[in-house]
Amino acid sequence: MLRELLYENRSYRSFDESKPVPTDKILNWVDNARLTPSAANLQPLKYKILDQKGAEKVLPLTRWAAALPDWNLPPEGKHPTAFVVVCHDTTVTPDPASSKVDVGITAMTILLSAVEEGYAGCCIGSFDADRVGEVLRISEKYVPVLMIALGAPSPDETIIIAEAQKDGSTKYYRDKHNLHFVPKRKLDDIIIE
Repeated sequence: MLRELLYENRSYRSFDESKPVPTDKILNWVDNARLTPSAANLQPLKYKILDQKGAEKVLPLTRWAAALPDWNLPPEGKHPTAFVVVCHDTTVTPDPASSKVDVGITAMTILLSAVEEGYAGCCIGSFDADRVGEVLRISEKYVPVLMIALGAPSPDETIIIAEAQKDGSTKYYRDKHNLHFVPKRKLDDIIIE
């Protein structure tokens, strides 16, 4: 089952806006993340959950799919219907960089929880953290470190795991039919002998 979830857990950039994610589901996914390991068990992460209206406020402050400059993602009418803004609480520990591992664990937990229930997401690391904090009126003690876009996957988005290209490139790409390819290295290529 985990392997299937991992295959389904892709970075979706197109969502079905007619199917918003219920807030109680997101709360459950964040609660799953709360149970995961944390460096030195400090648990410095806090979460701001945004519904569809809140998601539209912060969407202009995000940058999506830098490797696809010719694509306007997410497309108009296919925006995420929710966001989780992952924040580092500087009153727990002052350096946001100290929670990078926690952020990764949290993101994967929330995404796998969403996929398990038929939803999809995309981690957004490229965003204007200061403006997000201002727009959402988040206290300055919380530093936004990651945004997770969430929603029902758009039926017209197809993501395919492919082998890394012959030149070793793992850069994702889309073909003329809008199929999204995500190259992955072979197992033999990542094991050190």
